[in-house]
Amino acid sequence: MKFTFASFYHFTPLKDLEILQDKLLNLCNQLAIKGTILIAEEGINSNIVGNEEAIKKVVSEIKKILNEQEFDVKYSDTNDIPFERMKVKIKKEIITFGVPEANPHEQVGTYLSPREWNELIAQPDVKLVDTRNDYEVEIGTFKKAENPQIKSFREFNDYIEENLSENKEQKVALFCTGGIRCEKVTALMLKRGFKEVYHLKGGILKYLEEIPETESLWEGECFVFDDRVAVKHGLEEGSYQLSECGNPVKKQ
Repeated sequence: MKFTFASFYHFTPLKDLEILQDKLLNLCNQLAIKGTILIAEEGINSNIVGNEEAIKKVVSEIKKILNEQEFDVKYSDTNDIPFERMKVKIKKEIITFGVPEANPHEQVGTYLSPREWNELIAQPDVKLVDTRNDYEVEIGTFKKAENPQIKSFREFNDYIEENLSENKEQKVALFCTGGIRCEKVTALMLKRGFKEVYHLKGGILKYLEEIPETESLWEGECFVFDDRVAVKHGLEEGSYQLSECGNPVKKQ
């Protein structure tokens, strides 16, 4: 049996979080949806799975609840449900960065579609930076992308200061799994005076969904935070599993 995986985030001011938490949990449980939804005053971050009809109904209802219709949702097929249950958590941030001035409600960098992205990063004067953690970068990244060598997203603030701040005129292209990290990073960089900051709309997942492998500048697979562990072009399940210590390793 095929199931549908839906991944989305949206920065939008939210209030009455406990009421929203109960509403979202009840909605998902009624439709046998499993996964994780994070909510905070700054917005929502969701990874959920279920049968196709139920997933599309939940996404539609969430958009109505939030009074938001414009955020993108990435859908993919899976043979299994990679979550044990449904969780809706209230957090300080929907992606933990710990830098209050990184506010996507104020401004963000220039969004690029996957095809526009290919054109930009082929230019020699563009600095291409992966914003993900080192273990994610190890199993796949874009050709010629710089690895920030970080263990957690909180460390990326130091990377900006130590490696990018000397030349705020340069073109910087940033990417992450689904796009959410880049919202905060580009907001912060613009706040600090960087002039040309770009990010991949929909992240690596959207790129792997839309760009044929023959035209791709991506190398390897993309780590994902569920039981699939990694995906490849077409968002098909990849060739990795988690080791006993929680690191991604090639399947035997």
